[in-house]
Amino acid sequence: MVEGQETETFEELLKSEAEPRFLRRGSIIEGTILTINPDWTFVDIGYKSEGLIPTAEFRRADGSLRVKEGDRIEALVERIRGEDGLVRLSFAKLLENRAWERILKAQKEGEVLEAYVIESIKGGFAVEIEGVRAFLPFSHAYLERPADPNEIVGQNIKVEVISASRKRNNVVVSRKNALQKEIEARKRALFESLAEGQVREGTVTRILDYGAFIDLGGVEGFLHVSDLSWGKVKHPGDLLRPGDRVRVKVLSFDPQKEKIKLGIKQLTPDPWQQVKEKYHEGDRVRGRVVSLTSFGAFVEVEPGVEGLIHISELSWTKRLRHPRELLSVGDQVEAVVLKVDPENRRLSLSLRRVEPNPWEVLVENMPPGTVIEAPIKTVTDFGIFVEVTEDIDGFIHISDLSWGKLAHPSDKFKVGDVVRAVVLKIDPEKERLNLGIKQLYPNPWETAPEKYPVGAVVAGKISKVADFGLFVEIEEGLEGLVHVSEIGPEKLKSPVGHFEVGQEVKAKVIRLEPEKRRMSLSIRRYLEEKERQEYLENVENRKGTGVTLGAFLNKELMGK
Repeated sequence: MVEGQETETFEELLKSEAEPRFLRRGSIIEGTILTINPDWTFVDIGYKSEGLIPTAEFRRADGSLRVKEGDRIEALVERIRGEDGLVRLSFAKLLENRAWERILKAQKEGEVLEAYVIESIKGGFAVEIEGVRAFLPFSHAYLERPADPNEIVGQNIKVEVISASRKRNNVVVSRKNALQKEIEARKRALFESLAEGQVREGTVTRILDYGAFIDLGGVEGFLHVSDLSWGKVKHPGDLLRPGDRVRVKVLSFDPQKEKIKLGIKQLTPDPWQQVKEKYHEGDRVRGRVVSLTSFGAFVEVEPGVEGLIHISELSWTKRLRHPRELLSVGDQVEAVVLKVDPENRRLSLSLRRVEPNPWEVLVENMPPGTVIEAPIKTVTDFGIFVEVTEDIDGFIHISDLSWGKLAHPSDKFKVGDVVRAVVLKIDPEKERLNLGIKQLYPNPWETAPEKYPVGAVVAGKISKVADFGLFVEIEEGLEGLVHVSEIGPEKLKSPVGHFEVGQEVKAKVIRLEPEKRRMSLSIRRYLEEKERQEYLENVENRKGTGVTLGAFLNKELMGK
C-alpha cells in the first residue's frame, strides 16, 4: 500500500517535471485559437491539454467577437486542470488587470487613454477602457456644449483619468482635459514650426466686422480686414465665408501671448509699387465703380488699385448732390488720370474730362453778342434760367430782363415761354452764362428827354393797377406812374376797380428823371389841358348850358 502510493507519487512527479514549469496559476500564457463555439473557445497553449476560455469574454458590447480562429492571443491561467482535464484560462481578467494597470499608471502620470462611449446615463456617459467601465461626467465631455449632446455615443474618444479605485471599481474620466491637452500639444508643435514669412493653409472659422479667424491646425490666427486685399474691403464677409480653405502668410507671432497675425494680400506684390510707371497724368483708364460716397466715386482700375473721381469731376454741367445720381456700384467707366500719388496710395481721376468741356465749346460757338432763342426753364425772384443747350442753362438777371422796372420776373415771364436774348458773358471756369433781353433794344430812357419832355402828352397801356396809382407802359422798357392824385379832378381813394390792365390812356409828362428811370404822368392835367383848349374853342357854344369845366373833365375821365 505504502509502496504503491510511493510509486504513484513518483510517477506523478516525473510527469510534472516533464511539463513546462511556466504553467502555473496566475501566470500569463500565449496560444493560438483552435476553435470558437458559442460557449467555449479552445486555445493551443503548447501543453498536453488545451486551454479553455469562455467565448463570452471575446464578445464586444454589440455581440461581435474580438478574435477569430487562428489568432494568437494571451490569457491568464486560472486553473491548471479542470474536471475535463483542460487548462482554464481567462482573456477578460488579463485585459482587466492590464487595463487597471494602465488606468492607474495614466492617473499617476497624466497619460491620455482611449475609451469607447457605451451610452448616455444620468449626469454623463458610461464609457469602457479596455473592458473596464468608467464614468464620463457631462461637464467633462465637451469644450463647448454641442447642439446634440449625445453625438459621441458609439465613438472612440480620448480621455484623461481624473480618479480611479480598483478596490471600489470606480473610474472617472475627462474628455475635456484630454482635448485641452491635445490642443496645447498642437499649439506647442505649431509655434515651434512657425516662422515669419511662412505660407500656410487654414480654414476660416469666424468672421467679424474687422477681420477673420483662421484655424491653422488647432491654433487660430487673426487676419485683419486691411490685410485681406491691396484694395479696399468694406467687410471681410465680402470675400470670405466660414469653412473656406485659404492660403495665408505669417506676418508675426507671439508664442507667449499665443497670437498669430496673418495676411492674404502679402502673398502678391503690392500693385501700388508699379502705379507710377503704369499710369500718367492725362492717360485714359477703364475701371469698375466699387463704392460711392458723398464726395465722389471709387473706381478699381486693377486689383488692389482704386482711384477717386471727385464729385466735381463727374460732370461738366450737372449739379450733382450725390454721385449716385449719375453712377451705380458695378458700372464700368472710362476716366482720365489727373494725378498719381503712389506714396499716399492715391489716384485722382476725372469722368467729365473724357469729353470736351462744353463750356469751352460754347465760348467758341457763342461769343458775346450772339443772339439766341431759348425756352424758359425756371423763373426765380432774381431772374430766369433758359435752356441754351441740352447740358447748359443761361441766366438772365432781373435787371437784364427789361429797361423798365419789374417787381418780379413772373409779372412778365413764365416757364415754357421762348425768349430771344443776347450773350453777355461766358465764364468757363465758374461755368456761368449770362444773357440779356433788354440789350436787344435801345435804352428808351436815353432818348426819353428828347421824345417825351416835360409837358408832352404820351399815350400808353396800363401795365399795373395799384392803390397808389397806375403804371403806364409808353413803349418797351419805358413806363410812367400816374399817382392816384393825378388821375382825375375828383379824388379817388384807390384806382383799383376803376381801371384795368391793358386799358389805353393818355397823360401829360409832369416829371422826368431818366438817370433814375422815373417818369411821372398826369391824366388829370392832360384832361384839364385838353378840355381847356376845347372850352376856349367852344366857349361861345357852351354859354348858358350851366356845365362847369370840372364836371366836364370828370365825365370824360370816368367815361360817362
